[in-house]
This record gives sequence, C-alpha cells and structure tokens, in this order.
Amino acid sequence: MKPFNRLFVFIYYVVGTVTRILHPTSVEGMEKLPKSGVLLCPNHSSNWDPILVALRLPINYRLHIMAKEELFQNPLLGWLLKKVGAFPVSRGSNDINAVKQSIQALKDGDNLLIFPEGTTVRNGVGYIDGLPPQAKAGAAMIGVRTGAKLVPVFVDGEKKLFHKTRIIFGEPYEPRYTGRRGTSEEMQKIADDLLEAAYALGGQAVGGKPL
Repeated sequence: MKPFNRLFVFIYYVVGTVTRILHPTSVEGMEKLPKSGVLLCPNHSSNWDPILVALRLPINYRLHIMAKEELFQNPLLGWLLKKVGAFPVSRGSNDINAVKQSIQALKDGDNLLIFPEGTTVRNGVGYIDGLPPQAKAGAAMIGVRTGAKLVPVFVDGEKKLFHKTRIIFGEPYEPRYTGRRGTSEEMQKIADDLLEAAYALGGQAVGGKPL
C-alpha cells in the first residue's frame, strides 16, 4: 500500500468526507493505538466496517485490510477497498496467499485489520444453530507468528444513514502461549479472547447482544 500517492490522498479526504456525512462516526481510544506492527481485531456486523475504521485512522497509518473476496465482486466497493489498503481472502479454504500477505505487511512494520469472526454477525444474522460463529484462529496465528500488537476494536452494529456509529479501540492484548508458536488450542483461545474483548468495549456479548 502506498499511503501518500495522489489517488490515496483523494480517496482518504474526499471519500472520507462523504462517508462521514452518510455514516458519521465517533472514535474512542485512539490514543491507546500503537503506531506500527498492529493487528486490529474488530467485531463485524456490516460491509461498511472496514471502510469506516480505515477512514478514521491517520492517513499515514499504513493499514492493510483482510476482507472477504465477495466484497470485491462489487466493482465500486472493491475499487474503494483496494484503495484503502484491502486485499481479498477466500473464506472456507486455506488462502495461503492472503496469509503470506498479512504476515509480510506486519513484518514490514505496517498495520493489519482482520475480522476474527470471518463473516458479518448482527441480531442473529450469521448465527449457526442459534449461536454466533466462533472466532477464527487465523488472526491469532498471524499475530503470534509476527509478534504483532493485538488490539480489539468495537464497531457499532447499526449502520443507519446519518446516525452515528461508535468505533472504540481497546488496550493492546497480551497473548499467552507455549513454545514459539503455541498450540492450536492456545491460538483459538487467543482469538476468542480478542473477539470477546472487542464486543465488551461496546458493552455487548459476542454476537452483539447486550451484556
């Protein structure tokens, strides 16, 4: 991602201004956010989430976003996502290229946004057998392998035009694991903890229900 080319600056300021009119946001906890090598882990309730978060971060934050490949099938949305640093991941398969791209971004000192749920979850939508999907362990694996700073992020579920959406950045999470890379059970625990912490920032349980 090249954060200072003219097209990126245009997208950031012009599209960002329009987006803030249509979907205004309030931001909390920005002062807690490390400047580099950060893995942001938000809850996920809308296709607007990656754009709203990306456009509220500083222009020089050097953010990359792992987003489901279906979003890129919409020409306008796909174009916009790519311009704010997103790349596609194929869900339901081991997308090695997406994982490699994620790891390289963090090793380069850039920052990465991954949705641990892997799908949008709100008001029962996305639930499986009445339960919200479990966090995917891939985010934890990437964080541990790169030594990234893991930060839970809450994004309000409702995305109504001209209604404010809260974005809350939490304290960096310190993962605990054994050995160099930990066990699969430890990676799942880290991913679950991150997702729980993200929802808790907004006073919600995993899946979006009030605590």
